Amino acid sequence: MAYSLGLTLYNLANRAAIAAIANRPARPSGTLVWLHAPGPDSLAQMTGLAARLEEDHSLNILLTSPVEPKTRHPGVIWQPPPEDTPSDARAVLDHWKPDLMAFAEGELRPALLHEAHERHIPVALVDARSPAILRGREGWWPGLMRGLLGSFSAVLAIDQTAARAMRRAGAEQNIVQVTGRMEYPSAVLRCNEAERTSLAAQLATRPVWFAAGLPEDEEDMVIAAHRSAMKLAHRLLLIVSPQDETRIPALAARMDESEGWLTACRKQDEEPDPEVQVLIVDPDGEYGLWYRLAPITYIGGGMGDEGISRDPMEAAALGSAIIHGPRGGRHGAALGRLASSSATCLVADQRGLATVLGELLAPDRAARLAQAAWAVESDGAEATEKTMAALCKLLEAPK
Repeated sequence: MAYSLGLTLYNLANRAAIAAIANRPARPSGTLVWLHAPGPDSLAQMTGLAARLEEDHSLNILLTSPVEPKTRHPGVIWQPPPEDTPSDARAVLDHWKPDLMAFAEGELRPALLHEAHERHIPVALVDARSPAILRGREGWWPGLMRGLLGSFSAVLAIDQTAARAMRRAGAEQNIVQVTGRMEYPSAVLRCNEAERTSLAAQLATRPVWFAAGLPEDEEDMVIAAHRSAMKLAHRLLLIVSPQDETRIPALAARMDESEGWLTACRKQDEEPDPEVQVLIVDPDGEYGLWYRLAPITYIGGGMGDEGISRDPMEAAALGSAIIHGPRGGRHGAALGRLASSSATCLVADQRGLATVLGELLAPDRAARLAQAAWAVESDGAEATEKTMAALCKLLEAPK
């Protein structure tokens, strides 16, 4: 490969890197595909791709990422990525012996990619955006990026801009294709349908909104917003799920005593009767039920450093219009996808929440927002199919 100087300098500069202690399960027999998600922007999509490849094509899947995905298909093996040194690259490839490797976004791991090329293992870039040397290893490596990109068997870009960036950086013209951004795995949460039918009949035409995963320091703003919105819709019901279950008694007492609201607690089997103004529910269950019943959801946590507490795609998948604070936290990638399509409402403070909630009480406005969010959540199926087809083609190609 025509980048020996750059690779040599890279390996010399990183020879002191401390390799992670290997704790690898046994390699399963049969064809194995290694998928790598370098960060949260691609982890959900790669987790979904892993499940599809295993289910639809009976392939063994190794998924590597810096953080373990919250959920993954039972048959998918997860491991942290290896340190990018020649010795670690040889060790991990000796152990897993992948038949195909696919990296997301555009992260380039020079030592690993070079070793894979030497072993004639086909490597693809999927959901490709812009090429970059592994974060923390940037530097002056003559010809390294161009040489690495020239060794790929396929580059599947999210759009024309990404495709041009890949070609300019060194990917061969004939291997770059635009497939689009892969789909976000379905976030549809289940619920007890009989319970949903019963509660929907009980609520009838009442306007409802849901405060999901609400932290203690955002309780004031939700209470103020509910107080304000009830001036516009006096029958409005707030369903609130505190982030901390131990807050339920204190929150119920505050709403009863300080606000004078009739409050029901799901844990005590109390029902949202017509006179009830607030229903407090457990934080660990039935989110699928509340998203289905509430046309509007405020996702808590976005005002604090940790970011929103729930995956916004859950609400998007079930047709609830989303309100949130400015910080996405670990759900930032999903929130960014929704926000880029104007499929959520961002609020910065108590006044903003009250204003937006009042606007969304108009059913047509909430429905438009929810429809836009649903379109984002369900988008990308065609791109995932194209990606799967391209990877299977590489597996079938003669080595």
